[in-house]
Amino acid sequence: MNYRRLGRSGLLVSELSFGSWVTYGNQMDTRASRECMAAAWDAGVNFFDNAEAYAGGRSEEVMGAALKKLGWPRLNYVVSTKFFWGLDRQRAVNATDTLNRKYLMQAIDGSLRRFGLEHIDLIYCHRPDPATPVEETVRAMNDIIVQGKALYWGTSEWSAADIRSAWEVAHRYGWHKPLMEQPQYHLFHRRRVEQEYALLYDEIGLGLTTWSPLASGLLSGKYRGGVPEDSRGALPAMAFLREELTNESKNRAVASLQPIAAELGATLAQLAIAWAAKNPRVSTVITGASKRAQLESNLGAMALVDKLTPEIVARIDAIAAPLAD
Repeated sequence: MNYRRLGRSGLLVSELSFGSWVTYGNQMDTRASRECMAAAWDAGVNFFDNAEAYAGGRSEEVMGAALKKLGWPRLNYVVSTKFFWGLDRQRAVNATDTLNRKYLMQAIDGSLRRFGLEHIDLIYCHRPDPATPVEETVRAMNDIIVQGKALYWGTSEWSAADIRSAWEVAHRYGWHKPLMEQPQYHLFHRRRVEQEYALLYDEIGLGLTTWSPLASGLLSGKYRGGVPEDSRGALPAMAFLREELTNESKNRAVASLQPIAAELGATLAQLAIAWAAKNPRVSTVITGASKRAQLESNLGAMALVDKLTPEIVARIDAIAAPLAD
């Protein structure tokens, strides 16, 4: 496993990391989650991604229980969570779809309880909140760090303009600045990472912890013949993904990528993950899996990164780039 600095910080995160979206508390119980985390750890993974909203808080509980059972030294692993949607969507008018101070200061305490940790390494504003002044959000994130409840903060799916605005507020007042962004990034979704954020990498030292390298499974090739019953796309909560997962043009492109993967002795999933990790601006690629065998196969992408020569990358891009946004 290779390790990369997270943005302009001194923190090193594994080139590939393991995330819990959809799987923890939904497709995986505590035992299966622990087994996958152990397999990831054995492969050199040191970053485990989560969010308050995943499985309504259950995902943090499952990961926290696994960490307690595994007993790794706290210094050796990095845990993240994200805030925005809240948990009590029917009653808590000040704690859903927001980044106001009241919500954030209580959300971090809830996450710490569910994880059973004294601090969380990385915390993210899961989406932007145009209804809350950016100064209020930035100060709250700074105060969480000052209180020792988190170490670094960042954003997820924010525009370049919003990230820069938050960074400038923090710079003006001497507060902790946003260090990293967590955007979706894969062969069919690349404009934000490759174009919109381009100036932020050097100007403010933005790091990336990218998610969905397989486009929710589309790039694994499993949806070329429809939606398998045991797949993520078959879950009722994931119904919104089905139209994209069964997109005919993109599935034809995936089929065209198969010969390239075969030439490299890799799976389609490994090819797609390695392609995302090849970008030097990416600090870590967050992978997901519902089974240990699937996770171990995905982590095999590490051996493929150096094999992606400029010529091979050009061939991949010739197939996928015309369909990308």
